[in-house]
Amino acid sequence: MRAIIGLWRWRHNQLRRPTDAAEAWLALGALLLILVLAPLAGCLVGSLAQDALQRSVREQHASRHLVTATVVRRVEGSAAEVDPEAATGRDARVPVVAGWTGPDGSAHRGKLMTNLDRPAPGDRFRIWTDRHGRAVARPMDSATAGQHAVLAGLGAALLAAAAVEAARRLIVWRMVRRRYDRWDQAWDRAGPDWGRTGAGS
Repeated sequence: MRAIIGLWRWRHNQLRRPTDAAEAWLALGALLLILVLAPLAGCLVGSLAQDALQRSVREQHASRHLVTATVVRRVEGSAAEVDPEAATGRDARVPVVAGWTGPDGSAHRGKLMTNLDRPAPGDRFRIWTDRHGRAVARPMDSATAGQHAVLAGLGAALLAAAAVEAARRLIVWRMVRRRYDRWDQAWDRAGPDWGRTGAGS
């Protein structure tokens, strides 16, 4: 920001070097590029992510089915676990052995996690399965997909801004290195007698 303010400050200053103005113009150009490129990248990536995720939501809802499972017995020695996918993140899930019938009519039995408080044989609960009756995770909902798309867009916008700023810093670093090289050459031309009493005066 100081370099942009420097555009005004350096305009009539006799001490202004060409690189001072160049750095200020570069900073202004980078700022304008960030203001245009970052939102554009965010919108583009967010839109693509939204389309892909909503398509995935539709596919998951079409290929996964809600069926009823029946508790056969609780798994002994297993403690309740917290469901990370629950809305509150605090819903306890208890491992049980259960039986269920798949959408294709096939019978299944296996270890499942249930949110029943005290599961007992004969208790019923709902699970998601694929078309062959294999237990699967519940399908993603549309709101969660939207949140992921927004995060992807924000990430893309931040990455675009960071890339522009990194390019600006690299260019400024090269300009400063060149300036130092010119100073070194000027000092070398001044010779070893610079500042010595009686040398050239």
